[in-house]
Amino acid sequence: QVLLVETGGGLVQAGGSLRLSCAASGGAFSRYSMAWFRQAPAKEREFVAAINRSGLSTWYADSVKGRFIISRNNIKNTSYLQMDSLKIEDTAVYYCAAARVDGGVVVTGAVDYWGQGTQVTVSS
Repeated sequence: QVLLVETGGGLVQAGGSLRLSCAASGGAFSRYSMAWFRQAPAKEREFVAAINRSGLSTWYADSVKGRFIISRNNIKNTSYLQMDSLKIEDTAVYYCAAARVDGGVVVTGAVDYWGQGTQVTVSS
């Protein structure tokens, strides 16, 4: 059982930045690809970014490409999502996810563990 705990959400003005962290415990962190998803009110949960087990390859949704960066530290068992140039439409609950697949865009059905989510609100 892997426990994922997200931190770093909050309220930020459009154009600002936030850094989300996802601390993992209870399992072999380096055996999982890590991903971030988000869910806005009345919308389905959508893929944001993923990073493979080694941290050498990353994938992004088109909507965040060039603005968000996913990374991981396999010593600290933590994944990060650096979010820059935030837009109002980035407002959502952001979820950390762990999947045994190694590489590629992670779909919700492939996720083995979810975090509890952290709210990100971008204001005008």
